[in-house]
Formats: sequence, structure tokens, C-alpha cells
Amino acid sequence: MAIKKYKGLLILVFIFSGLSFSGDSPAHPIFVSVTEINHNPQDKDLEIACKIFTDDLETVLAKATGAKIDLFHPKDTVVTGKQINDYIAQHLVLKLDGKPVSLHFIGFERELDAVWSYFEVLNVSNAPKTVSIMNNLLYENFRQQINLMHVTVGGKRKSTKLDYPDADASFTW
Repeated sequence: MAIKKYKGLLILVFIFSGLSFSGDSPAHPIFVSVTEINHNPQDKDLEIACKIFTDDLETVLAKATGAKIDLFHPKDTVVTGKQINDYIAQHLVLKLDGKPVSLHFIGFERELDAVWSYFEVLNVSNAPKTVSIMNNLLYENFRQQINLMHVTVGGKRKSTKLDYPDADASFTW
């Protein structure tokens, strides 16, 4: 899956931008998520990877579910995966060429102080001309939240940054 190759790239982005996911400090000074969206013409799908600080995701999931969430040592990964899927599906909404699409949850994994969540949109045989995104991940808890988004279609990558309360972005090819 092409998502794996982007993980290394995103780690480099965080290193060079001064955002570290090292475990040296108990709290981080910035609230940021990164969403990578890639149209894969060979598999005829859209691949989506979201990277969110673990402690921030635990905070919003606990608020949404009313239960303590431990993403470092989840008791039941199936239940935890459903909680992550339900939260992200409400706060990350995509439209391709004006038509809403459903995100299919693939899974999640912890990496240092962040959680990667993976999704796909099936049956995207033609490269979309427009990708519209509503992304308000973590806005309900963090007014300083920044959501970075990178979208690649036809080998062309476009990026934007959404600062709270801005939640909408559109990319055109």
C-alpha cells in the first residue's frame, strides 16, 4: 500500500519543521494533525492516513465515549479501532467532484507519541478533479489546533493548513 511510503516523508516533515514526536516531554507545545490523501490509480482507491498526537486523541475519544481511553495499551483493539473510526468519520468528511464519499477504516497503529489511522475510499477509478474536505479534528478540545492536509492526485501534491475554527478546504486539478 502506498500509505507506508508517506509515513517516512511525514516523519521528515515533522523533524524539519521542528515538531518532534519524541517522548522527552510529557506535553507538547503545539496541537497539530496531519492528513495525507493519495489517489492510487492502480488500486482505484483513495488512501488516507491521519497522524494525531496520542494524548490529544485520547482526550477527544474519552470526551466522545465517556470512558477513559488508553491508546498505549488498549484493552480491546477492535473496540478502540471503532472509537477512532467513529470520531474521525464525524470530523473528516470528503467529497470527490462534489459527491460525498464514505471512509472505510483499515486500522490504526501507535508510533512514538502519535497514532496513525488508516482509511480508504473504494472505487475511485478516475482521478478526481476536485477534492473538498471538512476537517475539524480536535477542534472541540483545542482552540490552538492546526490541521495540515496533503492531497496527491495524478502525481501532483497540494497542501494546506487549517487553523481553528477554519475547517473547509478544496483542492482542484
